[in-house]
Amino acid sequence: MRRVLILGGTSEGRALATTLVNEPGIEVESSLAGRVRDPRLPDGEVRVGGFGGVDGLREYLRDNRIDRVVDATHPFAARITANAAAATHLLGIPLLVLRRPQWEPGAGDRWTPVASLDAAAAALPRLGRRVFLTIGRQGVDAFADADAWFLVRAIDPPDGRMPARSRLLLDRGPFDLEGERELLRGNDIDLLVTKNSGGAATEAKLVAARELGVPVLMVQRPPVPAGVAVTADVAAAGDWVRDPSRH
Repeated sequence: MRRVLILGGTSEGRALATTLVNEPGIEVESSLAGRVRDPRLPDGEVRVGGFGGVDGLREYLRDNRIDRVVDATHPFAARITANAAAATHLLGIPLLVLRRPQWEPGAGDRWTPVASLDAAAAALPRLGRRVFLTIGRQGVDAFADADAWFLVRAIDPPDGRMPARSRLLLDRGPFDLEGERELLRGNDIDLLVTKNSGGAATEAKLVAARELGVPVLMVQRPPVPAGVAVTADVAAAGDWVRDPSRH
């Protein structure tokens, strides 16, 4: 029996769990970080909560006799990806990173790429005064002292300080184009700040920004650790899990 741990929290992780949960000869468990109050749970066995860094994850993998790991966490969950790379390397367990493709700018887009949330906050004064901030609940405090008005959208309330002039909108995608247009127009948004998470569920805001001529500050993804295999395809990840040569 092959035991597989999916580090989940994304639609890709849920889709992979659905693919594997009834597969003969495979036991699949999904692990969620527990940072969202009401997460969408994948099929099959689920654990919720952190592992306690590299050492805790290594102990969990060893004690539960995990044969391979698929990291299907959010593209910006750099810490767990680094921990997974280190722990699996120490134990000689195969690791695959399952990441949706990132968004790419097209004709009419006015994107400014930045390396971090702090860099995005520093760039604000010259780009916009009414900002649509769609970075999730973590990292909002990087904009707490910015001289601008913010529409902050997240699934759960942000961890840290909110900008002094702001409105909090708690909502979960997928979002449609008509609704995103109305948000931008109705709030007089002149700048969109977002992470390059990729995926169709939240892409409509980028289309709306393009149509309305709203510039975008695009926070770039952290790199995947060197030497780690990566795929954007759920079916390919399933084939990787099934491959008997990976041991």
